[in-house]
Amino acid sequence: MAGTAEAGAARRKGKAEKAPSMTRDELIKAYRDMLLIRRFEEKAGQLYGMGLIGGFCHLYIGQEAVVVGMQSVLGQGDQVITSYRDHGHMLATGMEARGVMAELTGRAGGYSKGKGGSMHMFSIEKGFFGGHGIVGAQVSLGAGLAFANWYRGNDRVSLTYFGEGASNQGQVFETFNMAALLKLPVVFIIENNRYAMGTSQERNTVTGDLTKRGAPWGIPGMQVNGMDVMAVKDAAEIAVGHCRAGKGPYLLEMKTYRYRGHSMSDPAKYRTREEVQEMRQSHDPIEGARASLAELYGVDEAALRPIEDEVKAIVQEAADFSQSSPEPDPSELWTDVLTDA
Repeated sequence: MAGTAEAGAARRKGKAEKAPSMTRDELIKAYRDMLLIRRFEEKAGQLYGMGLIGGFCHLYIGQEAVVVGMQSVLGQGDQVITSYRDHGHMLATGMEARGVMAELTGRAGGYSKGKGGSMHMFSIEKGFFGGHGIVGAQVSLGAGLAFANWYRGNDRVSLTYFGEGASNQGQVFETFNMAALLKLPVVFIIENNRYAMGTSQERNTVTGDLTKRGAPWGIPGMQVNGMDVMAVKDAAEIAVGHCRAGKGPYLLEMKTYRYRGHSMSDPAKYRTREEVQEMRQSHDPIEGARASLAELYGVDEAALRPIEDEVKAIVQEAADFSQSSPEPDPSELWTDVLTDA
């Protein structure tokens, strides 16, 4: 705790004259939303270990500040699309924990009626367009969402998330070209958690600054401390404002970190325990927000305890529902299927 508080103070050193980018209530909400994602993912990991979640399961533990900070500046009608590490994005958009967890366990009460699993959930109501299992595929789709907004002449923005590994995909650069050419309102967000699937960025990418990936097309970019929810919100306001003003796409590189392996089947032997522990102790986004609440607004542990109790209850109810909800009826095999008939 002490290390986290010191890290939080260091982040703000020399910025005392600047007002915090989040009010007390906004920061409390951000803390609550990040905590919900963390506890949800921990529970999902437990259910996976018990054999109640099948297939792939990619947890978002450690990266919570990115989606919560970005979501804090969105409005009704804005859209979010991401890759297979998607549970945190769903919860950040306001999708119910019980529906997400039930989908993970393949139950009828899930967002895709138990037929999609971890990687394939959608909510048009919340502006969430997936969850995509093909590496980098969602980048082109995210630009497509932005194209629809551009075509309709509204001021809506598409947030398109992908990892630093996916940023090497050829379709990403093709999408950058089209987005810049048409000045599409899309924020490209690289969630750089350092290791792609299991190879460090230093070994798979020449440049250390991924914001330069948009330079050939004149797309402005910014590196952001993705472990600090207030820093993310600051960057989000700039990027989203740029898009709403009709200036075209914007690229954000979120310097973040995942505490678990690439997926639940990954032992993550390509990094040391000491490295992970150091990130947890000195850069954890939730503990950083807790320290900021205490330092900036005098919010103590007692004031946060009801939030922790609320989150615990939500996650437990989601876990219970995900096991009690019935399995899909066999007739569901023939629904939601596109045919040429």
